[in-house]
Formats: sequence, C-alpha cells, structure tokens
Amino acid sequence: MTRLFIKSPAGRQRFNVLGALNAVTHQLISITNDTYINSDSVCALLLKLSEASTGIPITVILDNARYQRCMKVQDYAEKLKIELLFLPPYSPNLNIIERLWKFTKRKCLYAKYYEKLPEFKTAISACLSKTGTDYKQELDSFLTMNFQSFKKIQIMKG
Repeated sequence: MTRLFIKSPAGRQRFNVLGALNAVTHQLISITNDTYINSDSVCALLLKLSEASTGIPITVILDNARYQRCMKVQDYAEKLKIELLFLPPYSPNLNIIERLWKFTKRKCLYAKYYEKLPEFKTAISACLSKTGTDYKQELDSFLTMNFQSFKKIQIMKG
C-alpha cells in the first residue's frame, strides 16, 4: 500500500467574485475583492451595471443573502433605477449565473493545485475574461434560459 499526499493550501485566503451575467448576451460584469462580499460590494456591482447600461431597463436576479436583501442595497438599486428580483429560498438552479460559476470551477479549479494565491486569482480571472471570446460558443449552449418546470404536480397526502 502506498501513501498518497495531496497538496492543499494552508490558511484561509479569499478571492471573491461577485458578478452579473446578461441572460441574453452572456456579457459578464464583475467585481472582485480579497475580504468579504457585503452590501457595499453589491452596491459597487450595481453601480458598475448602471454605468455599463445602454439605457434599457435593468433587472438583477438575486438570491436571498442578507447583504443583497438589505435596505441599503434596495435603496441604492432604486436610486440607480435597477429592479431587484429575489429568487425563492434555496433555488440557485433558477439563477443562470450559477451555471457560469460551475463552468468556471470546472475549467480552472477541479483537479488543479495553485501553490500561491496570485496564481489562483490569475487562473480565475483569466477564465472569466474569456467568457466572451474563447469560451463563448461553449457557454452559449451552457447558459440557456431552459429551466426545468413541472406541469403536473401531485401532492401526496401521508
């Protein structure tokens, strides 16, 4: 029997990506940081979305994280004329950007070890920067608006 050692990083370092994905064009707008995602991060992303806007109405689909649902974010979105649409609890499958995060993990994280945080950041940033070019065709088939729906629902009484 042979003992196998798998390298893993020591300590806890962060690289957060908060992004918004255009459901039609698949354009990604994101912000990153090395601390925590909070209401200020969400407001910064909303501002970036507003600045990139072409004048058409913006609706941002969000999960129910407290830092997204707080009044600070809701008031700021209203000021920027951005509609916030909150998904039902525990339904990340309804948020198309979750597919992008899954794709990113598959492309640059699975079965890969990055000894230093800068290498890790570079790999993720490089992957995300290619969403509109190298990975566009692959993502266009992966980021469809097809969601599973249930036409006949039966509730069994127990």
